[in-house]
Amino acid sequence: MTAVLFDFSGTLCRVESTESWLRATLAATGTRLEERRLVEAAAALEVAGALPGGAEPADVPADLAAAWAERDLDTASHRAAYTGLSRQVPLPADSLHDALYDRAVTPAAWTPYPDAPRVLGELRRRGIAVGVVSNIGWDPRPVFRQYGLDKYVDAYVLSYEHGARKPDPRLFAAACAELGVAPEHTLMVGDSRTADGGAAALGCQVHFVDHLPVRDRPDALLPVLDLAKDAELPPV
Repeated sequence: MTAVLFDFSGTLCRVESTESWLRATLAATGTRLEERRLVEAAAALEVAGALPGGAEPADVPADLAAAWAERDLDTASHRAAYTGLSRQVPLPADSLHDALYDRAVTPAAWTPYPDAPRVLGELRRRGIAVGVVSNIGWDPRPVFRQYGLDKYVDAYVLSYEHGARKPDPRLFAAACAELGVAPEHTLMVGDSRTADGGAAALGCQVHFVDHLPVRDRPDALLPVLDLAKDAELPPV
């Protein structure tokens, strides 16, 4: 392998819990909510699928269907879809729905998996190129910068910037082209067999991890180091 492509959400990083998300937003906006109501609202937001990177919605209302379908291709659609899902849950102020979304797309809401720095750093040491390929409607680069992971990433190929989303092979092809590597010498690592598995159609090897809370997945990325053998460094 001369390159490894990683998915973002659920693979390298994980979003906070829905309850943590709501608590932090309420605190940041100075909004008080009785504990029982807070817990109930968090549970309802979870069912609604209002947290980007969190649980899928149990149901997408008809008036949000168009935004939901385009959420990973357009930043405005992404915001409209998730704030629309959030607004299914009554909160003390309507402005809280936008505040919730704003927090969800900041580094404060995300945590790298414990083994991500080690794996990315070792790939860099071996001279193996690293790309991030994500179905996403916002820019995750600040998350990587916040946690010092950006120095290991050679390319970001994001669905909303390329007008295509996984499993469309065009997104993986764009990543390979940007890194200057052949698909057959590239490993794709992700948590979705449907989306990330699309890389196989291009000739990439694929490895899957489970989308679990950070505390429950300390070392699932380590096998990547065995799959990605030492790359031959180009002559200086």
